[in-house]
Amino acid sequence: MPAALPAANVPDRDGGPRLAWGLTGSGHWLRETLDFILGLDAVDLFLTRAAAEILGSYGYRQDTLRGRLRVYQDHTASSVPVGFLYEGSYHTLVIGPATSNTVAKCVAGISDTLVTNLYAQAGKCRIPSIVFACDTRPTVVSEAPGRTVTLYPRPIDLDNTARLAGYPLTSVVEDIDALRAAVTQRLSCLTTSCS
Repeated sequence: MPAALPAANVPDRDGGPRLAWGLTGSGHWLRETLDFILGLDAVDLFLTRAAAEILGSYGYRQDTLRGRLRVYQDHTASSVPVGFLYEGSYHTLVIGPATSNTVAKCVAGISDTLVTNLYAQAGKCRIPSIVFACDTRPTVVSEAPGRTVTLYPRPIDLDNTARLAGYPLTSVVEDIDALRAAVTQRLSCLTTSCS
């Protein structure tokens, strides 16, 4: 069960609370995650370069997503879209599916992609994060383009996931059901006084 995250009622540019959702280069549970995202209101999607590359491999077109969501793909060295966090536009950051690379960077404090920069700045702004990590179990069955693969995360990948779960304002979830539950719980906290 993910750790409880503090409540926030922060208006965004349109007057309502929004989720900032970061996609990385993982195809693990990507279809299910995007189906979930598309069923939510008030979500902005932030793509790493790797996420932009893999979307097409799984049959998703950015222009189609842009018809339903605000989609940001950064092409600047300083991750300009991160500035939306400073404006109070987002109450929560969700990263997922999160590659082992992204998780390792978050653990090490490296913020050299749009999504890892979002995570770093969300922490500095005290905005809670939910991370749907891909490498959470010794054996992972995952969809790859055109097939299913069995993967065996390395001990360092599992260790990084466990370490990230102990970070302040960070909740790590291990599967799609836990992701849905954590996001749903977070959204319900926006209308109540969850702590």
